[in-house]
Order: sequence, then C-alpha cells, then structure tokens
Amino acid sequence: MKEILKKAGEKIDKARCKVCPVCNGVACCGLIPGMGGLGTGTAFLNNVKSLAKREFVMKVLHSANTPSSELELWGRKLSLPVFIAPVGDIAANIGGHLPIPQYTSLIIKNSIEAGTLASIGDLPGYEPFEGAINTIAGRGKSVIPFIKPWADDEFQKKLELVAKAGCDIVGTDVDCVGLLGLRNCPTPVSVWDGKQLAKIIKKVHDLKMKYIVKGIMCIDDAKTAVESGADAIIVSNHGGRVLDYTAGAADVLESIADAVGKKTIVLADGGIRTGSDVLKMLALGAKAVLICRPAAISVHGDEEKGLTTYYNTIKAQLIHSMRLTGCADLASINKNILI
Repeated sequence: MKEILKKAGEKIDKARCKVCPVCNGVACCGLIPGMGGLGTGTAFLNNVKSLAKREFVMKVLHSANTPSSELELWGRKLSLPVFIAPVGDIAANIGGHLPIPQYTSLIIKNSIEAGTLASIGDLPGYEPFEGAINTIAGRGKSVIPFIKPWADDEFQKKLELVAKAGCDIVGTDVDCVGLLGLRNCPTPVSVWDGKQLAKIIKKVHDLKMKYIVKGIMCIDDAKTAVESGADAIIVSNHGGRVLDYTAGAADVLESIADAVGKKTIVLADGGIRTGSDVLKMLALGAKAVLICRPAAISVHGDEEKGLTTYYNTIKAQLIHSMRLTGCADLASINKNILI
C-alpha cells in the first residue's frame, strides 16, 4: 500500500488531493473541486474524529480464532462488508489521469476480484453517464449505479439505461443537492419530499430493481426513506462536501440503525480508513460500509491491482480486529465491543 500511495502521489494533482499518508481532511480543507471538505472542512474532519474517539473492548479468551468477514447481501456472497463509494467526475475531483469509462471499468474489475461490489456515480448530461454504464459489460449484478435527483425525465432516462445494463440495484445520493455545481447546471438537481421519493422508488421497483437512498443523517429522513419503500439507506454526509459543520457519520449511525435497522438495510460511509473503522461502523449498526477517497486513490496508484490490494488490506485488518474483540463472524458483532 505504501508503494501504491507513492505512485498515486506522482499521478494525482496535488492541488486537488494531497495523497496524505492518512486521509483525514486536514491538508485538503476547502479543496472543491478536489477531494477536500466544504468550507472549513469540519464535516470531513468530523467523519474521521467520530470514528477515532470510539475504542474497543479487547477480548482474547474465546474461540473466535479464525473470524469470517463474509457477508450475504441482496443474494450475493461477499468476501468482506466493504465496497467503493460512487464518484461522478473522478478527474475533476482527484485531478488524475483516468477518464470516467476507464476508471469505472477498473473499479468494477478490482471489486469483482476482491469478491465485493462496485458502485459508480453520476454527473450532468447523459453521454458521460452512458459511457460509464457501458463499461459494465455483462457484470451488472456486481455494480450499483447511483443516479442523482434529477427531474423526472432525465432520471427516468438514466434509470432505463441502468436496467438495460443488467443491474438490479440502483441508488440516489439525495444529499448531492448541496453540490453547487449540480444546483447551477442547466438541469439542476433538487430536493425530494416523501411523495416524490415514493414515486421514484415505485418506478425502480416496477423495473424489478432494488433502491438505495444515500445521504441520510437523521432519524426523520431515515423513516421517510423507509416509508417511501427504500430497500436500503446509506448514512452519509457526502464526505463532508455538501454542508459544513455536519456531524460525523459514526455519531448518528447508531440512533438511525436503532430506529429503522429492523425495517431496511442500513449502510454507512464517511471517514472509514481501516479495518478497525469498518468494525466500529458494523458495531454501531451498519450492515456494510462504503469507502471513497482512499479507494479511489489506490486505483490511481496501481490501475490493475491497486483497489484489490486496498480491499485485501482492509479485510486483513478487519479480521485482526474481530479476533481481538471475540467476533467469530459479522453476525456476532454488536455495540458491546465498543466502550
């Protein structure tokens, strides 16, 4: 991983991403376009801090010597409860050398090799999204595309493209309404109320697909998503890029999972950097987690194996942390392993 980071640092525009040894939001405050947090960067920093302040109860007298990180999700058997988070315009955000279709193809390939899912993002216009979707090439069951909250006609057009690609899960990062570039484009994104969300979800379900709502940071929104028919939610503040001074995802995850976790699948992202962070999020109620910045950087450091290597590193760290907290498998993880 050190070698991958070194090579990534040689390729990525330092004005957009510093490729720090630890991706914590300190050096990149306000770097938008770029990978930084919005404004003061407090929301990004809070994601990292909310995980760092949680500590484990170490437990070593038990029989969980060979923990399993495997997970069954939506009928798929995954080798670990982690997948890469969606990014729309990777070149604009990270300043790298990879065009969207190539980046998308690489993350799908690496994710499949690691035994997990890939997710891909969206951006204004039909052709760029079409270019990304065309790289799926028969691998739809391994890919979750996220379509932004566009007006009905544009959303429907992109939804049909996703369905034709063979995907059976799709999502929307509803919090992207905080991205000024998307608010000011010719066909802007907009906030949805419960009725609008339910209408979208019905269209998705009519196409025999499942639907994920990404960008949930409070119990009220979680309940609205569930009542509207969402098959899963992602607790996320969009990497601290849409509203300054928001709480860290780990600080709100437990209450949201307690409120709706028995009714829908709860996922989470934000500040997750290690396998220990993954374990903390699972203990707080997430079924699986998404990681963006370090995962995307790893692709730029080694196109063919970078992301696979990152997944394997996270998996090894997760299993190590499970062994030292007495967790034999993911089902045995609960909040009691945290102080």
